[in-house]
Amino acid sequence: MRLPGQINKSALFFILRAFALCAVSVWTSGPALAQRTVLTEPPTPLLPATLGKLTRAAEGDAGDGLGTLDTADLSAEGLPANARAVLAEDGMKRFAKSDYDQLPSNQPRATISVFSFHDASGAISAYDYLRRDGMRADKLGDESVVSSDQELLRSGINVVAITRSKLGRDETASVVKDLAEHLPKALGTTGISPLLPTLLPEKNLDPGSVKYALGPAGYAAMNGVLPADSLDFDKSGEAVTAKYRNGGTLTLALYPTPQIAGERTRAAQSALPSATVRREGPLVVIATGAWPAGAAHKIVENVHLRVDASFDKPMPLEFHTEIRKTYTLFQSIAIFCSLGALAAIVLGLFFGGGRALIRVLQGKPAYTEPEFLHIDLRGRSHRIRTGPQAGPEA
Repeated sequence: MRLPGQINKSALFFILRAFALCAVSVWTSGPALAQRTVLTEPPTPLLPATLGKLTRAAEGDAGDGLGTLDTADLSAEGLPANARAVLAEDGMKRFAKSDYDQLPSNQPRATISVFSFHDASGAISAYDYLRRDGMRADKLGDESVVSSDQELLRSGINVVAITRSKLGRDETASVVKDLAEHLPKALGTTGISPLLPTLLPEKNLDPGSVKYALGPAGYAAMNGVLPADSLDFDKSGEAVTAKYRNGGTLTLALYPTPQIAGERTRAAQSALPSATVRREGPLVVIATGAWPAGAAHKIVENVHLRVDASFDKPMPLEFHTEIRKTYTLFQSIAIFCSLGALAAIVLGLFFGGGRALIRVLQGKPAYTEPEFLHIDLRGRSHRIRTGPQAGPEA
């Protein structure tokens, strides 16, 4: 016999199953309901359709610059197979390459390649890697070098290579100026140049030998004197190598903390026992090669880490601030006194002129007061009379 209100097992199972199916349906349909349609604008091509009188060729074009760099591109640029690894260490975001012809004859004039990076440090490292020995300095972009068959320059976070060029000097400058307006711009701190290359002593420095590296592949490819693993780039290290005209090579390595720099100092001493090594905070200085007697120790001791502070707006000097405060104080005092004097004059004219006007309206002189009581002190003596009619007697 079933009691009133009692539910059998089959009914209970049916209810629980229905509830579970409803819960699963709601859970699976929730993400679908939350989906949105987002429209994204494709990136602007690194290489524009026209550059001055030049037009981009449609054949073999990689002008959209989606970051692909294949073997054909490497061989065309005269780069070794490890270029892909080096540019990846430097943070390459996009790559574009196109042939440009001259209108209206459509004759090949130049091949332009653009490498775009996350920040200026990566662009400088890639620029040093792409720069070949024997190229002479030029004055295009932020820095540039030129040879008989190539113009290589850096503009902010971009590196541009112009090869197989039949352009004249003025045409090349015009193309570079027009291209710089289309290239991606650095945002915020990404445009700040690295500090490490600026620490190199300038005396007897060979500027063409400066090589800045952000990873082991780039450091090895640019003929670093130390084993790449001894510098430990995995811990956000960076290194710069430079040759000096007296025959020696100087290597600077910078790390996030002095502790990491201390470990790398011991590793460098173990790898090159004959090198002169010194550490200053997070900076490691290493002198190798054929230095004159005492020159290696001297140049190592003369390298010091400095801290550069930058501001978004110019900051006035302290004495300028104090002078401005003093000037403002005296200016306020002068204005207050001038307003007080003007108020006194206005009130004086108002009350004095009003009183004189009232006297004139009453038929009295404006500037005298005949009824004013006064004491006669002119010195004349009078006899005092007594009696009912007392008073002075002349």
